[in-house]
Amino acid sequence: MDLYFIEIQFATPEYDELVQLRTKILRKPLGLEFTIDQLSNEYNDFHFGIYNQELKLLGGMIFNNIGNNTLKMRQVAVDDVCQNKGIGKFMVKQSEKWAKEKGFNMIELNARDTAIPFYQSLGYVGEGEIFIEVSIPHLKMVKNL
Repeated sequence: MDLYFIEIQFATPEYDELVQLRTKILRKPLGLEFTIDQLSNEYNDFHFGIYNQELKLLGGMIFNNIGNNTLKMRQVAVDDVCQNKGIGKFMVKQSEKWAKEKGFNMIELNARDTAIPFYQSLGYVGEGEIFIEVSIPHLKMVKNL
């Protein structure tokens, strides 16, 4: 399957589609919805989507520039019908390549407990202790690029 890693601009139809995917996969199962303030705070973030050859959105993610040549990876989501097919791994690897090209040298993220093995398989290392975020356990993880 041909996959395409594409940067998505804020407040475009593609961004709206990405928000719908993130809501479906990450928020609704926890009984959460995005607020207008949460979404408006994403204006300066980098948004990415993974598309197939028919230009169907299969997954997406966000980077925040948190300074010191470091990005925070957030809201990584793959459509439930496409999970466990390598799409998430492709997306993370492509995002790391993009980050290196832009001069970043570190990525950090807060992994849901169920995603820790996935990120470990990609070279991310846990820091600190498990903590609760949006009502579920997470672990801060980092990777030097």
